[in-house]
This record gives sequence, structure tokens and C-alpha cells, in this order.
Amino acid sequence: MPTAHNATQFAALGREWIAAWNSRDLERVLALYSEGAEMTSDKIQALGFDPTGTLAGKAKIRIYWGKALTLLPDLHFSLIDLFISPDSIVVFYANERGARICEYLRLDAAGKIVQGSANHLAH
Repeated sequence: MPTAHNATQFAALGREWIAAWNSRDLERVLALYSEGAEMTSDKIQALGFDPTGTLAGKAKIRIYWGKALTLLPDLHFSLIDLFISPDSIVVFYANERGARICEYLRLDAAGKIVQGSANHLAH
């Protein structure tokens, strides 16, 4: 994680995360993640990638997100707010369909994302 709980650095990461997704540049998004990163989402299950909803490693995450980008040609995220802790950030955003989502992102000592979890509104 960035040293000394640097709120400015965390906020910049959250904004870059949104910008990377909006660029539709998968490698730009993946550059924010460590090689061994884990991603958890109910969409992983829905797209048939893993029944646990968790993928480990950039290679598997790249395949999943590559498919998701293909299925969502109008993908666009609008930042609502950012929340920080000493080792993580939560990016609260709305997608192109207006759904509000919280993305929990835990960071390593180098400031790379090691764990992500997409949290969707319960209905």
C-alpha cells in the first residue's frame, strides 16, 4: 500500500481505475493490478468462468474482462465517490445502465491492486 495512508494517492488510483475502464484499454486496467491479483464478482459466475465467483492471476482476469468488454460495447463508469482505509480503496460508481456498484480494491506495498471485489446492490 502507499505509505502513511496517503489519501491523495488513493484518490488518484480510484480516478485512474475509472479512467482506465472508460478508455476500454484492458492492458491499462490490468497495469493497476499485481500479477497474482484475485477478482471476485457474481458476474464471474454468471459468465461461466468459475462457480466460486473468484479468479486468481492476471491471465485469468484478462480473459474474463476481455469477454466482458466484448459483451458491453457501451461500458462507461461514472465516479460517485471514493472511500479509503490504510490498505484499500472502495470506488463507488454508476455503470452505463445506471446501476450503482462498489468496487473494493486492496493494495500491496507497491500500490498495486492484489484483491478486487465487485459489490452490486442487493435487490
